[in-house]
Amino acid sequence: MKTAVITGASCGLGEEYLKQVINQMPDVEEIWLVARRLEKLETLASRFAKHRIRCLSLDLTDTESFEVYRRELEVSKPQIVLLINNAGYGKLGLVAEADCAEQAGMVDLNCRALTAVTVLSIPYMERGAGILNVSSIASFAPTPRMTVYSATKAYVSAFSKSLGEELRPRGITVLTVCPGPMATNFLEVADIVGRSRTFETLPYCYPEQVAKKSLARLLRGKRWYTNRLLYKFYRVLCKLLPHSLVMKFSKT
Repeated sequence: MKTAVITGASCGLGEEYLKQVINQMPDVEEIWLVARRLEKLETLASRFAKHRIRCLSLDLTDTESFEVYRRELEVSKPQIVLLINNAGYGKLGLVAEADCAEQAGMVDLNCRALTAVTVLSIPYMERGAGILNVSSIASFAPTPRMTVYSATKAYVSAFSKSLGEELRPRGITVLTVCPGPMATNFLEVADIVGRSRTFETLPYCYPEQVAKKSLARLLRGKRWYTNRLLYKFYRVLCKLLPHSLVMKFSKT
């Protein structure tokens, strides 16, 4: 059965990706939604009752969740045509003053979980399948006051680019998505509102546009998506200038 898997699917960008999978990939027969809160997943799935949707309540910061996902794959044996790794979070603040569990949790979810879910999914993918990994403009250069978050996203971008090269001979495309700030629950979780002049001045991106355009690019075999001209320019700037200089204005 042709299946799409979306992590971090309960709201925000994950919800928009669900809509776009339905709109742009009519051949998908089943969609797996993965997130911690089962009630939110079921509420979301009920809005698309005409489609076959499976809700998997998994805390991807817990290694046991990988075994649960592995067993689901072994039992169902889906043909995964699309994997969207959207689960992740950030926290604003200085590392020296931050909560250890929150900082380590970012590494667990943004890096370890993304890696584990990807590795477990690849054996169920065939030529023509795609992997879409949600990174961030924070991956372009170290970002003081979001130090761990920007480091995890740098991992996501590097992992995605290299994995794409590995999977190219198998006909599997890997797309890295690097959006700017979006008005989603990410801001609330990160405790950013009212605490960052940078976030107050930067232009925001629209989740529905990010989901629509990035999925369309993946389906065209592209490997990178950054929205808004400003953030495309920032990416180029980060390649040209030393990061010691970039960090003076990337600080959140």
